[in-house]
Amino acid sequence: MGYYVTVEPGVKIYVEDVNPAGSKSILFIHGWPLSHKQFEYQFNFLPAMGYRCIGIDWRGFGNSDKPFNGYNFDRMADDIHAVVEALQLTDFTLAGHSTGGALSIRYMARYKGYGVSKLVLIDAQSPSNLPKEVANTFITETLNDRPNMLRKLTDTFFFQYITAPLSDWFFQIGLQAAGWSTAAVMMSLRDENVYNDLGKISVPTLIIHGIHDKVVPFKNAQETNKLIRNSQLVPFQYSGHAPFYEERDKFNQLLIKFIG
Repeated sequence: MGYYVTVEPGVKIYVEDVNPAGSKSILFIHGWPLSHKQFEYQFNFLPAMGYRCIGIDWRGFGNSDKPFNGYNFDRMADDIHAVVEALQLTDFTLAGHSTGGALSIRYMARYKGYGVSKLVLIDAQSPSNLPKEVANTFITETLNDRPNMLRKLTDTFFFQYITAPLSDWFFQIGLQAAGWSTAAVMMSLRDENVYNDLGKISVPTLIIHGIHDKVVPFKNAQETNKLIRNSQLVPFQYSGHAPFYEERDKFNQLLIKFIG
């Protein structure tokens, strides 16, 4: 089921909550510039295995409200915390993809891992910023021809062949966001990083990363692995930036094994 959580006056965040009676909860944080819908192939499968799957749409993206401000890492981590509080989540797994991985790391540091028993980082933008020239190109393209930017991004997202309809589906998810929020989060990716947050993480951490990732290089995952104690890195040999789709069966089984 879907509902809204007010995270600050005038700003509501959309939450998709599948199998609320599940024995173990997983809170999924999507990547830029998508929504919780990117995890469709986890939500199809994991609830049948007894898990409660919760997906947040960031402010400015998906079905959430789209204020003009509030797109720095701290405020977006505050939004995650507001959802955790509203749902009274405890002993849950936090799973973040790409920029959602960076936001999950910031949440862990800012809130001392409040409620989280395990962390999953999926092709996370960590530990460094996105290179300035790359980010500035994304920002310029977003503010001048966002559909073309999204089309090019979709083409670099996957290592394996995907059908044209699937590519269109990803493209449409990206179009759900506002232009200003799409650009603002990219500015945060350029100007902020989570390097100093990584040493504050103590829960068991699973790092999943496609070795063919053209968006966040695999070496980033290796660096993150060294900086988070009690972490394990699992390379996905046939994936780019989307192992949750490209090797979805392996991905889902690995989540089940890790979470228990």
